[in-house]
Amino acid sequence: MLDQVTHFNCTIEGGIAKISLARPERKNPLTFDSYAELRDWFRELHYSDDVKAVVIVPNGGNFSSGGDVHDIIGPLTRMSMKELLRFTRMTGDLVKAMINCGKPIIAAVDGVCAGAGAIMAMASDIRIATADAKTAFLFTRVGLAGCDMGACAILPRVIGQSRAAELLYTGRSMSAEEGVNWGFFSRIVAADALEADALDMAAKIAAGPNFAHMMTKTMLAQEWSMSLEMAIEAEAQAQAICMQGQDFTRAYNAFVAKEKPVFEGD
Repeated sequence: MLDQVTHFNCTIEGGIAKISLARPERKNPLTFDSYAELRDWFRELHYSDDVKAVVIVPNGGNFSSGGDVHDIIGPLTRMSMKELLRFTRMTGDLVKAMINCGKPIIAAVDGVCAGAGAIMAMASDIRIATADAKTAFLFTRVGLAGCDMGACAILPRVIGQSRAAELLYTGRSMSAEEGVNWGFFSRIVAADALEADALDMAAKIAAGPNFAHMMTKTMLAQEWSMSLEMAIEAEAQAQAICMQGQDFTRAYNAFVAKEKPVFEGD
């Protein structure tokens, strides 16, 4: 069951999965176990019709401090190259699982959002934040390259090449105001309204045509590597598939009847 997890928090209600990282007293660091369980959870999500949208929320006023210094970084300094590559591929697989899960993901960011935590926010479809959100891709701060978990591919597409390069080279925090101005965040909301705002957005998405949402998410990811001509053709095929679905017919019938359509995701 998707809501039976051990290394992070998860509740599912009304087709919306709300997840958060654990150990708020440590600002919700990721561990080997939570990385792996999150990867497996998002992979399984692809095959679930019960969850229609995902919201990642803060815990104790912070989103995530990234990889745990003692539980991850320390052990990594003692691993062989083969073991290190197994780890870095596993963390990258989490991002791939998020992108390929077929469900819209909303990241609600407050407080510290650093390292792999910032990557999880980046890999989400929609990001909102509080004024206190501080997002840092701080890999250079621990002597590593900024090219971690797809950051060099995804972040420039979100905020632009020069801004992404600055954050990845310096490891400095991006303020919430910068994040909004640069397009990383959709908007800033009050801290006491953050979770409710994100869940409300998720509910509106979940009430929509969920097969079509899956197709939208798929195209958003796949068209990165397509020419414009290929993308237009891919979208023609995707839309034709959606036109065969019952939600398209439901929308038409509701329009004719002057009613609001009720989508069922098929």
